[in-house]
Amino acid sequence: MATSLNVELVAVRHGITAWNLERRYQGQRDIPLLFPDAEAGLLALRDALTEECFDAVYSSDLTRCQQTLAWSQAAKPDVPLYLEPRLRELDFGEYEGKVYDELKALPHYRAWIDSVGELQIPGGESSGQLRDRLDAWLEQVAAHAREHHYQKVLVVTHGGVIRELRRRFETIGFWEGIVQQAQGRRWQLTYLNREEGKGEWQCSCSSAVPVQVSATL
Repeated sequence: MATSLNVELVAVRHGITAWNLERRYQGQRDIPLLFPDAEAGLLALRDALTEECFDAVYSSDLTRCQQTLAWSQAAKPDVPLYLEPRLRELDFGEYEGKVYDELKALPHYRAWIDSVGELQIPGGESSGQLRDRLDAWLEQVAAHAREHHYQKVLVVTHGGVIRELRRRFETIGFWEGIVQQAQGRRWQLTYLNREEGKGEWQCSCSSAVPVQVSATL
């Protein structure tokens, strides 16, 4: 007999860094936020989360995510905080620190682009390897939710991670799932725990964080 649990997952991307503005691949380099450029987005994110009450917070262990979490003021003293290396950005290997114009003539870079990230980056990861570590992390989220009765969880992570989660939960293409810095997505999820093996996350609803205001209003 299958059992299920319901979790609201709010995932936000870190704020702006110097490498974001320079359009450099950051990957797993530990690049801090850029001030004052990051401040407006972080304050908007704080306002969007101010009335939210989370049962647990998961954050990439890289500095830019921990800084974003601190600015959001969402990690209350009594809320469990998990610093999670599996929530790091895709490892861009030899591409890290470089911009498109430095890479565009390289055959392996063109092949990686054409594969929609499925090829492994030299010295780095493939999208499949990123999915594997997110699979393992999501299984742990389910275990924590069941053990500690978490119903609402905040995740502070990176653009590539959120794109992979959107591809999983919203069934859109990887390149279509971009979110801007200090923004993210909210998903209403159900985890079905099947007796024959590990469970499955299903999404019933998704929305932007902060909520996007229509220009026609």
